[in-house]
Amino acid sequence: MQRRYVTPPVLPPAALAELKDWLGITTAQDDAPLGALLRAALDLCEGFTGHLPLAAECEEVLPADNRWQALATRPVQAITGIEGIPAEGPRFALAADAWEIDLDADGGGLVRVPRQGAAGRVAVRFTAGIAPDWASLPEGLRHGLIRLAAHQYRTRDAGETAAFPPPAIAALWRPWRRMRLA
Repeated sequence: MQRRYVTPPVLPPAALAELKDWLGITTAQDDAPLGALLRAALDLCEGFTGHLPLAAECEEVLPADNRWQALATRPVQAITGIEGIPAEGPRFALAADAWEIDLDADGGGLVRVPRQGAAGRVAVRFTAGIAPDWASLPEGLRHGLIRLAAHQYRTRDAGETAAFPPPAIAALWRPWRRMRLA
């Protein structure tokens, strides 16, 4: 997957305050590393569940192809634009009738480009995420994010090699886990 954030998810001060409250920290001394742990927990949550927890504007690069192709990031809320990427030269806007999009019921985004012109690849811009902001995250996901960041903070010097995420956090995230049959 070649995803990049155009506008990354926003972690409000309330998220850091919730983590500090869980850990019993009252000073601002560790705010930067705690914020980094929360961002890492978001990435790990996405890896475990297969869903981007907080809404973000993203971009994925796909081959320009007439067949339907699925975006790797889920759940897609809206596909906002597609640009052609030629072998040489700058990106260019594809005409609206040169591409087709579809959002499926399980949060997937689909794209096909029947008339790609000079584009060998396309950059697809979209908005994805389970919740638009921290306060809207389902309790199990949010609590798991806090617990994982706290767990990483507490075991930062232990060199722990146990199951990851810890079973209690996996249990909180399991209802959102997306599984594929091979």
